[in-house]
Amino acid sequence: MKKIDRSKPILVTGGTGYLASWIIKLLLEEGLTVHTTVRSIGDEQKYQHLQNIQHRAHGRLKFFEADLLIDGSFDDAVRDCELIIHTASPFQLTGIKNPDKELIQPALQGVRNLFFSAGETNTVKRIVLTSSIVAMVGDTIEIKDLPETRINEASWNTSSSPDHQPYPYSKTIAEQEAWRLTEKLNSFDLVVINPGLILGPSLSKRVDSTSISLMIQLCSGKFKQGVPKGAQAIVDVRDIAKAHIQAGFIQEASGRHLTAAHLKDFLDIAQVIRTGHPNYPLPTKFVPKWLFKLVAPLFGYSRKFVSRNVGYDFTFDNSYAKDDLKLEFLPFEQTINDHFNQLVNDKLIPDKT
Repeated sequence: MKKIDRSKPILVTGGTGYLASWIIKLLLEEGLTVHTTVRSIGDEQKYQHLQNIQHRAHGRLKFFEADLLIDGSFDDAVRDCELIIHTASPFQLTGIKNPDKELIQPALQGVRNLFFSAGETNTVKRIVLTSSIVAMVGDTIEIKDLPETRINEASWNTSSSPDHQPYPYSKTIAEQEAWRLTEKLNSFDLVVINPGLILGPSLSKRVDSTSISLMIQLCSGKFKQGVPKGAQAIVDVRDIAKAHIQAGFIQEASGRHLTAAHLKDFLDIAQVIRTGHPNYPLPTKFVPKWLFKLVAPLFGYSRKFVSRNVGYDFTFDNSYAKDDLKLEFLPFEQTINDHFNQLVNDKLIPDKT
């Protein structure tokens, strides 16, 4: 395992993203130098929040233009870096028209292009990759076949495909390719973070994050008649940001890390919000599975997805992530309240207090 020199710049890909923005913020507050990639340097509005963070912090931030699909696109950004944190990858669950173009190729080619750029330097010592719990299990029905119906680092998604669950498929093959290239190139360590559903306050006002749009929809009344039954492995975005940084700097850190904190469902989220804010049209019950299956296409889900994912219980084992990365998780109520309040303060949810 290789020790990272904190005086060298750290590359965080996909800098304008929900998670990447928090990673950059924490690194800058430590006084470190950060390189980050954006799709277009000319589109300053998308990364203005990062510039504002830099002005308030002691670290230095430098922007680079990069495209996941273009060979050599990361060459300039990786120069002089010992640590890379690769978060850039599309996250989309519904409304997907071309899975290969929208999800699979950007995830897969992004890993290839970044890893080849890293392999060509003589500086990169470690890459921390943002994967997902969905690279460990595809359809929730599969969990019944796991020992004690428990997900852990030994679990791999074997059921997703380009035609069924393309987002989990893209995360699975991208992580597998990352492990393959790490062994082939043999010039840096790989440490992988597999988060659950990430919630918590955003540092920008963008709403194209699936996690953020979920909270907005939950408070809008869209699910007032009920939500599908099924627990989620939830974790705070700030904890996941810390997990990536710990994975980069703890010399002994290794392997995959199932990084989730709380097993909660959508009614649990609604109840936390309702406790302090009773005037929102939040759901109070579960929709029967047969009914959700009937209307699922209206919400962007296939009936096959509903059959294989709604109403199945599971547990997860996060002990390795906590031990290896020295993690302590924020309380569930804090995650939901801080996320809700941020959305209200940014006028992305109307203030009904």
